Amino acid sequence: MARDTLFLLKEDFADGQGAPYYCPDCAQITGVMAYFPKLRHQLDVRYVDFAKPRKEIVAILSEQHQGCPVLILDQPPAMDALAYVTGQVNGKSFIAGAKAIGNYWAYTHGVSRPH
Repeated sequence: MARDTLFLLKEDFADGQGAPYYCPDCAQITGVMAYFPKLRHQLDVRYVDFAKPRKEIVAILSEQHQGCPVLILDQPPAMDALAYVTGQVNGKSFIAGAKAIGNYWAYTHGVSRPH
C-alpha cells in the first residue's frame, strides 16, 4: 500500500551555534501523531539530519524544497484538497510546515485542526 512520506528532523542537532536543538515544527507534528496514532500507521515517517543538503528530500523535491517538516503526497490530491498543497515539484505534491500539515490531516483524516 502506498503511503504519504513525512520527513522530520532528528532531535538533538547542532547548527554551528551550539547544541543540542530540536525543530519546534517537527516536535509539533510528532505530538499530533501521538494524539492521533492512526496517522503514524498511515504514513512513511523518515527522520533526516539537520545538515544540508538533505539528500533524501532533495532526491524527491529539489534543493529548494528541503525544509522540514514536509509531507510528500504519494498520489495527486483530490481537487477539493488542492488548497492544502503548498507546492509541486518533479510531479510530486507536498505540504510544508506544521500548521499546513495539520490542516491537511484534519481535512483528509478527520483529526482535529490546529488552533
